[in-house]
Amino acid sequence: MPFDGLFTHAMIAELRNKILGGRVTKISQPFPNEVILTVRSQRQNQPLLLSAHPNYARIQITQIPYNNPPVPTNFTMTLRKYLENAKLTNISQLDNDRVAYFSFATRNELGDELPLLLSIEIMGRYSNVLLINQNENKIIDTIKHIGPSQNRFRTLLPGATYIQPPKQDLLNPFGSDSQKYLELVQQFPNREILANQLQKNYQGIATEHALYIADRLHDTGEISDNWKNVLKQADRPTPSIVTGSKPFFTFFKYDDLKSENTESLSILLDTFYQKKATSDRVQQQGSQLFHVIKVNLQKNRKKLKKLQQTMNSTQKADTFRVKGELLTTYLYQVKRGMKEIELPNYYDNEKVVKISLSNQLSPSQNAQKYFKKYQKLKNAVDYVTNQIKITKAEINYLEEIETQLELADPQDLPDIKVELQQEGYLRAQKQNKSGKVRKNKLGQPDTFYSSENVKISVGKNNLQNDRLTLKMAQKKDIWLHAKNIHGSHVIIHDSQPSEQTLLEAAELAAYYSKARSSGNVPVDFVTVKNIRKPNGAKPGFVIYEGQQTLYVTPDEEKIKKMKKRIIS
Repeated sequence: MPFDGLFTHAMIAELRNKILGGRVTKISQPFPNEVILTVRSQRQNQPLLLSAHPNYARIQITQIPYNNPPVPTNFTMTLRKYLENAKLTNISQLDNDRVAYFSFATRNELGDELPLLLSIEIMGRYSNVLLINQNENKIIDTIKHIGPSQNRFRTLLPGATYIQPPKQDLLNPFGSDSQKYLELVQQFPNREILANQLQKNYQGIATEHALYIADRLHDTGEISDNWKNVLKQADRPTPSIVTGSKPFFTFFKYDDLKSENTESLSILLDTFYQKKATSDRVQQQGSQLFHVIKVNLQKNRKKLKKLQQTMNSTQKADTFRVKGELLTTYLYQVKRGMKEIELPNYYDNEKVVKISLSNQLSPSQNAQKYFKKYQKLKNAVDYVTNQIKITKAEINYLEEIETQLELADPQDLPDIKVELQQEGYLRAQKQNKSGKVRKNKLGQPDTFYSSENVKISVGKNNLQNDRLTLKMAQKKDIWLHAKNIHGSHVIIHDSQPSEQTLLEAAELAAYYSKARSSGNVPVDFVTVKNIRKPNGAKPGFVIYEGQQTLYVTPDEEKIKKMKKRIIS
């Protein structure tokens, strides 16, 4: 993805307009490699995201919601100690590299001025966030500690002297003395070759941007003017996602390719990364939960297979009973020491049946052996039938949790973890020093609004589903759920919704289900008073009657619009 030096330049220009001169009011680290500094500027709180994620490293103002972890990390505590209420005095870039510096003015414990530098290095798996004391040029702390054994040139540890990333022997395209492009255009008229040469000679140009620049340099007019006009776009960006087989984000204006524009570079990154980053965060933070579900599903599916094999073997029970009765009837023909005998089966038109015998048992004991096998299998039927029912219910429940994890946002994971602890799949939380178990506050269902401004609530996990349906909803409200598919409970907070509102709520139910990517999804709806939870049922499980069914196809763009209430 082209978060290159050019895009870094453009992003810094945008951030200067939005947050320069502001003060840090809040610091959080919702994810291991990402920090959010809330900067109060121009009477607005701007959440500045500094991400050192190996795949999605970036800087931006983000509007994607997040939850703070209950216990802050050491890096978070260090940032809070030094940067809370600090003033952002400058934002700069190291040449045209993917390194941004945020300069802060603050004071130490003695009241003396303490200039600090917060550096974000966007370098793939080597990405990092560093807090630096400018007076001493010493690292205070980093989000990733890099010791001498990992990098002999740059030690990134608290107390180490700060050394800038190795300088590239390439030209800065924004340097006033850079005329190399004139030679390159003359020497390499081919678009792809020129783009490649631009990358080899100039710093911080991704492949997609190099191809764009090559095209512009080949436009009519003076080459030097074309070069300047291209670079000016970094200060007057056109934030857009270029669609196609391999979509990418950019600040350049593409007239010849299909693209989707956004209002700002930050909104552009939120749009581009929301699904990718959210999915990755869920996988990362919920790895334990995914593992628990996977292991238990494998165990129960294996158990079900064995139970079904046992059930199939019980179908032989009548065969054992018949053999026992035949031996009893013709006991006089059976002699001790025989290993088998053939007898006419009066249950099947006198067909001859071969019966195996034990030469160590008497004729009567051989007959009793078959009766015992028959009785054992007969008794097993009821037990195995019940176990199959229990195991299928367990698999269904675990698949429901698996679906919720696949559809979850990072803030939904604590609720799912609590549920798995309550159900015995995970160990309960450890007690703190006071002997009390820390209780996580249950998350709230998501709220949406139909095109007619009717409030619609969606539970994102089983605990939320139970609370929404059984406690929060009114008896006359309308309840919806994807038919025979794992998914969320949806409540329309209206006793007589219009057909339009019903259809939109049904789309929500289909979207927040296993059938999210399907078309023509069946969705049941019924009044809440017809919902009942059986005694001892698993979280999220309810039964209902008198339902009607709608068929809808979920539309993600429509779902996003329903997040906002219409203000008349």
